[in-house]
Amino acid sequence: MIQVKSSGNIVLVLAAIIIILGALKLASAIVVPILLAGFIAIIISPVYEWLIAKNIPAAFALLMVIGVMIVVFSLVGVLIGTSVQGFSENLPIYEAQLKSQVAFLSDKMQSYGYFDGELGSLFDPAGLIKYSATVLQGAGSIMTSSFMIVLIIAFMLLESNDFKAKMLKASGHNSSMNELNEVFSKIKHYMAIKAIISLVTGLIITFFLLFMGLDYAILWGFIVFLLNFIPNIGSILAAVPAVLLAFVQLGTFGAFEIALVYLLINILIGSIIEPRLMGKGLGISTLVVFLSLIFWGWLLGPVGMLLSIPLTITIKIILYSQEPTRWLAVLMSNPD
Repeated sequence: MIQVKSSGNIVLVLAAIIIILGALKLASAIVVPILLAGFIAIIISPVYEWLIAKNIPAAFALLMVIGVMIVVFSLVGVLIGTSVQGFSENLPIYEAQLKSQVAFLSDKMQSYGYFDGELGSLFDPAGLIKYSATVLQGAGSIMTSSFMIVLIIAFMLLESNDFKAKMLKASGHNSSMNELNEVFSKIKHYMAIKAIISLVTGLIITFFLLFMGLDYAILWGFIVFLLNFIPNIGSILAAVPAVLLAFVQLGTFGAFEIALVYLLINILIGSIIEPRLMGKGLGISTLVVFLSLIFWGWLLGPVGMLLSIPLTITIKIILYSQEPTRWLAVLMSNPD
């Protein structure tokens, strides 16, 4: 009898999860800006709290934070929008140049006896360039709803002062509140460190590409900043458009130099510096990274792919905070 009741509970839970996921899929146009605003609010909330701690009125502190955000969003929107438009207009030229470069490289390899056939038969250069344009348009789409995102962030920051008091009143005891504080603290720690690391990585790549003379260097740096939130494979995805353009614009050796710098920066920051700053307990396995990328991308679209790891990390932290679900968080983790 107990076993039947337990099985019935499992079926009800699974049915509820399916219904919730279906609702999120249908409401993705509304959910995505809210999620994006939530994670940005988590990142900038320490600045807002620091201003309030300096005896600055909450309303004025909010105006300062939102004002800076609007300026940053506007500048980034103009730079990225112009770059995406320019890249899209030059797309046919880049496709033709890439095909020419691939044909030249193929002839060279055949002349030295290293390869018998056409490199173009192994991969589609035009398809790779179009993939790059798709990535850029997906990144640019984030900026289209920037006003709504800023508005949601403003209300979230306003509510943050009273949120803890509301949760304490709702839970009725301090133990649940302490657990909630610990969960939010870990999420804030992850998001803040990840945002700083992604920004530093994007700036390093941007300055290097500017030094190399690659077109749209700021755009490629922005792509690095966004995709760096996806560990393991994000840096690879971010490198593809820049390396392809370098192959077209700077030749084989220039593309090799840029690919090597991407690799070295990824090893230095992603494999050495970031794990030390993050600490243990926040890493997730490569399989979970890949599956979460597919799942959140299907559920929420391109922005869901960018938010896939922060969302998965959040779920893992919540699972780990509760004893009955801690084993699921352990299964999601990297081996020590």
